Amino acid sequence: MREWIPVPGSAKARLIEAAMHQFEVAGYEAVNVVELASKASVTTGSLYHHFGSKLGLYLTVREELEKRIVERIEGAAAAAGGGRPAVRAALLVAFDAAVKFTVCRILGEQPPVEREDPVAAALKPLLTKHKAPAADILAAAWRAALLTVADGTTAAAARASLGYVLGR
Repeated sequence: MREWIPVPGSAKARLIEAAMHQFEVAGYEAVNVVELASKASVTTGSLYHHFGSKLGLYLTVREELEKRIVERIEGAAAAAGGGRPAVRAALLVAFDAAVKFTVCRILGEQPPVEREDPVAAALKPLLTKHKAPAADILAAAWRAALLTVADGTTAAAARASLGYVLGR
């Protein structure tokens, strides 16, 4: 069993569930460790024991979500066959998944640490020209669309806008 899969109902699982909710509602910066632990019905010591810090918990949650999104990007791109249609399909499927999982703010906001963007990295093999800048720009547009949903725009309107940016 992989380490990131907590036993259901365990303190670690409750912390991850509470963290997903709190980080989605408020964003990383606004989440308070004491409130987060309270919502998970654990002590702050439990949070520090399992994750080392609020940042450790956030990165655990975010990296797992990003793995799931990248899997969807790769699957959609493969199904679309390549080129611009593959990029479009990949980002729209990833958008739909983030909306379905209710993790738009988590995946839309910039992480509090500098690291490679896994969504941009997943897009690079799909691009033929200007891979790095184009992948970064497209990933930023995807994240911006997610943040608009987190801030109250309907998913349909944000998806339509993202589709417009991606072209046909």
